[in-house]
Amino acid sequence: MNSFAPESLNDKLGYEAAEVGLYNKFSTFYTTDNDQTYIGAWNLGTDILWAPAGRSNGVARPFFDYAQMTSTDGGSSRVWSYLYGIINNANILIANAEGTSSVGMTQQEKDAYNAEARFFRAYSYNMLATLFGGTPLITQPLSGAKTDFVRAPIADVNKTIEDDLLFAIANLPDVDALAHKGRAHKAMAQQLLAEVYLRINKPDLAEKQCNDIINSGKFSLIKNRFGVKAGQPGDAFSDMFVSGNQRRKQGNTEAIWVLEQENPVDKVGGSTGNPQQRRNWVGAYYDLPGMLPIDSLGGRGIGRIRLDNWVLYGLYKGNDMRNSKYSIHRQHYFNNPASKYSAVFGKKFPYSQDAVFTLADGSTLKTFASDTIFRNAPYITKWNQFDSRDTFGYGMWKDFILMRLGETYLLRAEARLKQSNFAGAADDINILRSRANAPAVTASDITLNFVLDERARELIGEENRRMTLVRTGTLVERARRLNGTAKLAGGNIETTNGLQDYNVLLPIPQSEIDLNKDAKLDQNPGY
Repeated sequence: MNSFAPESLNDKLGYEAAEVGLYNKFSTFYTTDNDQTYIGAWNLGTDILWAPAGRSNGVARPFFDYAQMTSTDGGSSRVWSYLYGIINNANILIANAEGTSSVGMTQQEKDAYNAEARFFRAYSYNMLATLFGGTPLITQPLSGAKTDFVRAPIADVNKTIEDDLLFAIANLPDVDALAHKGRAHKAMAQQLLAEVYLRINKPDLAEKQCNDIINSGKFSLIKNRFGVKAGQPGDAFSDMFVSGNQRRKQGNTEAIWVLEQENPVDKVGGSTGNPQQRRNWVGAYYDLPGMLPIDSLGGRGIGRIRLDNWVLYGLYKGNDMRNSKYSIHRQHYFNNPASKYSAVFGKKFPYSQDAVFTLADGSTLKTFASDTIFRNAPYITKWNQFDSRDTFGYGMWKDFILMRLGETYLLRAEARLKQSNFAGAADDINILRSRANAPAVTASDITLNFVLDERARELIGEENRRMTLVRTGTLVERARRLNGTAKLAGGNIETTNGLQDYNVLLPIPQSEIDLNKDAKLDQNPGY
């Protein structure tokens, strides 16, 4: 896509190729395996995850070991370059749609391609603005090296985001009118704009965007069993995340935006990478004696991240469906059918205790309390995926639900809270809690912390938790209070280290500052 010159987009085939290239570039944020720890950066160092020692020592490390977060941080540089790559690709499409003639295309068709590009430009600038603050504002394609970037005022960046999303809302099709089901549509832009309005403290406008989605009649919460495992043990909430259930055409009426994937074994080019979500989120139970990776346990994980004790023991109350064994796996049973393990097959695998078992061949099997660090650790099931043809499972071949109606209600609850409509916020949260069989709340329960707790209950493993906490100004306080600052389990579990108030923003990449020889690109405070 970067090779396209603006003048090359002169017909629908060129626009379509450029748009597909934009989607391809976007998808790599989720599918990369360039550093297997990278995806952990968006949840480690927040309030929900701990890092088993040595399991996230790559790019993700400075995102929880904040003492190592410096201006040369590789993860910050990577996301900066990735987002500006999307922006430049989008700018090429936008400039062509607005400034050149195109053979055989109507203005409506050009506006639709323009709207898709503007959605992704807004998405990228919103992420930059949230994570870095004011950043260089580039709205035209770059045709060569540029060394005089300056940081635009955050208000100017926000105005560009808002304008792009309003244009997208006006020109993208409704979800039911999509010719290509995985492409951008109006509700995606509305949901993103609601989040933007919350970040820039315009909660009344955020509420309106949420209202438009909720009242459109095009989406509904999943409240009943459905899909490929509806006849097996489970519940309605966990059904949403089962492979084969995630797309609208598969019955998922709650899904607003799904990044679709296919197993490359079955479809060439089915993914743009080797997604690492399962390997990060699912515990390394395969490495326990008497255990094999299987479908019902989510396939082979390696436990790069671990749910913290607040999530496991303090977040959920009562019989909340989102805490059921179908959503958070907590108890293993010996499952290796080999005759050697016949004496233990089907028995509970001990949790958090040392134990010794005598096997059929007279040998002993030992389990250790320390295995709960990452091997025998509880984990969410949203990223479960297993292919019996590939039990090692390096890549995870599963769709990504990037937006759904459950979050729309939470965004509206936050917007209502910000307008002191506590009863309205409670109503929105109770819609989700009713679906989850969780106790109802009242207006007096509603605070920003409660809304953020509810987001964790509903969206853990889906949302970019770092983005949420930075947007709401709560990252430092919640990470310190709920995650902790000291190493645990004899140093084998890391929480946060060296977290400072200035870490709410990431550093501007030092390499960008050094190359920018003809203007001053200011660094964020603290770096």
